[in-house]
Amino acid sequence: MSTTQLNAEFYRNMSIIAEDEALTKKLMKYLRKLVASKQEDPTLMSKEELMTKIEKAENDFEEGRTYAMLPGESFSDFRKRIGL
Repeated sequence: MSTTQLNAEFYRNMSIIAEDEALTKKLMKYLRKLVASKQEDPTLMSKEELMTKIEKAENDFEEGRTYAMLPGESFSDFRKRIGL
């Protein structure tokens, strides 16, 4: 389903929910929970955020800014060496 289709379905459903106070309250309760879970898990990201990270990584690679683990190097040591 495309973003346009998702948005259209979202707004159709929202127009139905907005007419019913009980449904609106249920939706708000769920939205608060959903937002809180997003804020608790910093690894969650939008498609746009992911695409931005991928584009930056591709640019870094094209400009020669790459890192490789050394033979026998632990991931923890690798991260320390590259400053993460």
